[in-house]
Amino acid sequence: MFQEMIRQIQRAETISYTGKIENIVGMSIEASGGRAAVGDICQIYNGDAGGQVMAEVVGFKNDHILLMPYSDMSGISAGNFVRNTGRRLSLRMGPFLKGRVINALGQPIDGKGPIKAEGTRPVEFKAPGVISRQPVNEPMQTGILAIDSMVPIGRGQRELIIGDRQTGKTAIAIDAIINQKDQDMICIYVAIGQKASTVAGVVETLERHGAMKNTIIVAATASDSAPLQYIAPMAGAAMGEYFVYNGEDGKPAGPENKGRAVLIVYNDMSK
Repeated sequence: MFQEMIRQIQRAETISYTGKIENIVGMSIEASGGRAAVGDICQIYNGDAGGQVMAEVVGFKNDHILLMPYSDMSGISAGNFVRNTGRRLSLRMGPFLKGRVINALGQPIDGKGPIKAEGTRPVEFKAPGVISRQPVNEPMQTGILAIDSMVPIGRGQRELIIGDRQTGKTAIAIDAIINQKDQDMICIYVAIGQKASTVAGVVETLERHGAMKNTIIVAATASDSAPLQYIAPMAGAAMGEYFVYNGEDGKPAGPENKGRAVLIVYNDMSK
């Protein structure tokens, strides 16, 4: 009797969490027949290829759910089934991210094999309040004398690098990362909308100077979809929060396990 009740409940949840695509407009997908909340991750079943495409609920239109896919939409058409997982977007985290090149979904794209993860962390996470934050009282040296002497930068501070094209903005950021190679700091370089060859050049430069050992490259190149470029900065921030809150060995930070300082470079936010 109880087993039959459980099966009915599971069947009802499956039905309420399953819908189908009604219309596709550009990168926006309209689905009906499901139950969802903004931010939920859905799986679109590609009938032709037999695969699954991950998409996020971004809003509602009348009785339809608006989805934003994170990968190629080839093969997706009206009538494909959509299943709501009920989960929010999260990335696999671990100390082994250091030295790797990954996309905005945390998947390795450097050809060095899978990444051993020790847990996950949501991309959207409530930031601590102003009162609970530590004051900015420790410097972060860029290695460029003119900047360090005239524009001191502290850990916990945001700094905007502005200027015309080809004026050395990226060079300043790369030099700052290289200067941290022997420091107790994790560096995350988020490439947004850049050419893949440009990202490869950054990786080669960091490897040549021995700075990739403490650096993570998050690449959302120009050939990637707009949603991947959109979530790339948040993915980089989530990875930085992992090292701040968990320390070097992946264990929660505390008096005996100090969290790591993190330098995040977003290049560039205009994309």
